[in-house]
Amino acid sequence: MPPALQFAPELLLQAQGVRAAIFDVDGVLTDGRLFVGEHGEAFKAFHTLDGQGLKLLAAGGIEPLVVSGRDSPALRRRLSDLGITHAAFGAADKLQAAEALLQPLQLAWSQLAVIGDDWPDLPLLGCARFACAVPDAHAEVRAVAHHVTTARGGRGAAREFCDLLLCAAGRYADLLHAQRGSLDRR
Repeated sequence: MPPALQFAPELLLQAQGVRAAIFDVDGVLTDGRLFVGEHGEAFKAFHTLDGQGLKLLAAGGIEPLVVSGRDSPALRRRLSDLGITHAAFGAADKLQAAEALLQPLQLAWSQLAVIGDDWPDLPLLGCARFACAVPDAHAEVRAVAHHVTTARGGRGAAREFCDLLLCAAGRYADLLHAQRGSLDRR
């Protein structure tokens, strides 16, 4: 059975050749709200669809990277649980932080996709081969994006971005088939 998920051909063409994807956290992997306890500890809610998308992205040969303007034990734990090892935390200058991640991986901006939601993400979005925004992103971010997800930040937007990149790379159907095959073995 063919995949049900479809993206516009021109979108897939724009995203072809992507070898890594940079994710913002607050507003993309979360809904952007910050819950702070009385002792200053931060609580964040992550969506399981997004987590599965990040795992699939890596399985499909596209390296997930995280560049966040904030740092928290909750974020570090979530990334560790997902096996994401390339991340910059508390990045005041996201472009500089991203370039520090790209250099050892020998990746160029022409091989990158980025998803973001606010002004600190604009330099990354402007450099990337493929720029994506969440629907509740700031207007300036949506204006530079090649694609604005249907799903909101923290509610499947990252998964939609991952699925799009996997479709563009021609890996989505194989990953889906492998998953369906594992269901047949039961």
